[in-house]
Amino acid sequence: MNTKKRETILFVDDEEDILALADEYFQSKGFKLFTAKNGADAVEILKHEKIDCCFTDLNMPGMNGLELAEYIRELDNSIPVIVLTGYPSLDSAVNTLKNGVVDFLVKPVNFSILEACLERVLRERQLFIDNIFLKKELDGKLRLEKLNHELKNKVKELNTLNMIMSNLSSIDANSDIFKCVTELATEISNADESVFYVINDDLKQPFQVALSFGSSIAAGSETAGVVLDDVAELLMEIVNDKIPFLVTENKNVRGLPERILSFMAVPLKIREKTFGILALYITAGNIRFDKKNLFYISFLTMHAASSIENIALYDNIFDNLFSTLYALVQAIEARDPYTRQHSDRVAQISAAIALEMGCSKGDIDIINFAGRLHDIGKIGVIDKVLLKPGKLTNEEFDMIKKHPVIGANIIGQLGMWDREQEIIKYHHERFDGTGYPEGLKGEKIPFLARILSVADAFDAMDSDRAYRKRMKTEKIMTIINKAAGTQFDPDVVKAFQTLYKQGNIEFGKK
Repeated sequence: MNTKKRETILFVDDEEDILALADEYFQSKGFKLFTAKNGADAVEILKHEKIDCCFTDLNMPGMNGLELAEYIRELDNSIPVIVLTGYPSLDSAVNTLKNGVVDFLVKPVNFSILEACLERVLRERQLFIDNIFLKKELDGKLRLEKLNHELKNKVKELNTLNMIMSNLSSIDANSDIFKCVTELATEISNADESVFYVINDDLKQPFQVALSFGSSIAAGSETAGVVLDDVAELLMEIVNDKIPFLVTENKNVRGLPERILSFMAVPLKIREKTFGILALYITAGNIRFDKKNLFYISFLTMHAASSIENIALYDNIFDNLFSTLYALVQAIEARDPYTRQHSDRVAQISAAIALEMGCSKGDIDIINFAGRLHDIGKIGVIDKVLLKPGKLTNEEFDMIKKHPVIGANIIGQLGMWDREQEIIKYHHERFDGTGYPEGLKGEKIPFLARILSVADAFDAMDSDRAYRKRMKTEKIMTIINKAAGTQFDPDVVKAFQTLYKQGNIEFGKK
């Protein structure tokens, strides 16, 4: 148990939830804490209590944060004041620093960051007090130069943070966010290369979705491009640890090739689940990453995740994020020339069957979405199995059978699209209960998954594959009809037959 007497903090904010969290956190760390809902209440506390540091919100009714800071400066200029605000601007930063504020933090701020800031300013306060009472050697000119230098650094830092927020807030499609993130990361850190990888527990290795090169390296040159296989294991370890990783100078760091001189990687989490990782590399020159770079990149990934969630909630995420995920599907299909556009065709046929069966527009939209992503889990299947021209071994087939679960988990990590996730997970279940991954039977299989199952099987038989040529139309229809009640829902097969007789099912046009 830590028995060391800690300093006394005054925390001022007009949001009761923040005050409660601050009280719980700093009390647990051994600090004595006073809280106030506004500047006027804080003044009353200052009249009766000895305060070592003050955190204050900037915008509050009555006496705001700047007015409180001015009051504290006149009362005791040795008490450091740290301003918190959710609406940062260059003017507010300059004004706070002019009023004697020692730091300016942008909400939301992790309390561990607040504690680190507190420890720093308390050390600086002690040095300040030592100067006053022990040395008596305040040099006004030097002090002014130091404050000006700190002001310039603080303004530069605020400009960087504002640039990050401004660039991300101007994006209205998730498919653009990842490219924006890598470009910003490269600009902020002077990295030679910044890469965003989609990654989660089900994938065998990260999957690159965005890449930006620094000005010193031209894309396509012989020196450009870090090989993913060289760093994949290290990236997976960082994702598992779920914390940012910094290598200022590569001195035989395990998992990091010698040609990478300096390295940073920060996981991007959406609703506490890791969706991807942003990795930055320096491969030439004298520039090296430092802790400030890591702070900026962590801030960038945090706000990128927030932007993704905001788009999801307010700006039609179903279209925007889908384009990014579908790019992964297209990348998978590009690995196998025999299955190109398979997902598009499955989606179209599934939607046609759903319409024939009287499904609502919402259900048709859901199955169209799920159809285009139903094979996204194949990103976790290695090429030698996915592209094998001959018959699969039992072990290889077991690997293939994992792709519905992998795909469902990829979609599920985004915290939305529950029904689409179900369709992807169960589209290989059989009506008689002998399918996978869970052996669901009959109506226990989600209805739209039963529809997609027929469409998927049809297009597989109607396409050239690595292990066989396209089947004849008559044979395809015979197989589907015979599988009614065993592999397929009989009602879905009946609807498919109706579409076939009406000439609404195209055969062999790939």
